[in-house]
Amino acid sequence: MYAPTPALSGLVRRWQLGWGIARDLPPADEARGGLHVRHGEPDRHTEIIALHADEDLDSVRALAEETAYSPNRDWLTVPTRHPEAVAAVLADAGLAMDAGNETFMTTRLDGARHEHTVPEPYTSAVSLTGSVIEATVRHPSRTTAARGLMALTGGDAVAHAVETRPAHRRRGLASTVMTALSREAAARGATIGLLVASPDGEALYSTLGWSAHAAVLIARNGGPSRARDVVGGGRSAKVDLREHGSPRRARPTRI
Repeated sequence: MYAPTPALSGLVRRWQLGWGIARDLPPADEARGGLHVRHGEPDRHTEIIALHADEDLDSVRALAEETAYSPNRDWLTVPTRHPEAVAAVLADAGLAMDAGNETFMTTRLDGARHEHTVPEPYTSAVSLTGSVIEATVRHPSRTTAARGLMALTGGDAVAHAVETRPAHRRRGLASTVMTALSREAAARGATIGLLVASPDGEALYSTLGWSAHAAVLIARNGGPSRARDVVGGGRSAKVDLREHGSPRRARPTRI
């Protein structure tokens, strides 16, 4: 089910670095087997991303208890190849889990063919702000139909907040956005693409050459989890690449 992964924790660190840049978050603090990311939002004060779930389940248990007893509304995100075992630990800690696991995915950007025809009557554009690429697809009415971000860090490109407005879905626009982002990232020297995808997003990304490496479980304290807007979605790099929260810029509505 999952592609061979030499060191999942290393990939997760690299993904989080780019994801944090795309979301304009402060640098993560690595401690107690996890990356601690401060969001500072009322319903997402701190998010802990577990690094060693597969080789040290007790570390996840400790992070789950830390999350459960936090006075703030915190999240715990766990990339793992053994989601059933991790889910049991999260449930034992009394955390509320999101329905449906997301998926950690990667692809090679160098040497890949990044070709996709923009469906009529839409047009696409790509821009760069700092180290973040943005691809936008617009309708002749000047409406933003789809968009997405990809943060560059070292030789990596991390997709984030790929989304399509409801009125423009199922027209291949998410593929248009991802292809444009990947092409631009490769042109700027990126060789590896990283993202976390929702279930719908995983299906699309698989057709674009992305490989699944692990499930990603998301749990929270302080009550039931909030539904996310997806179709296309995940912390995802949505469709429809955990969304885990709002993107760094104002957005129209992860793939």
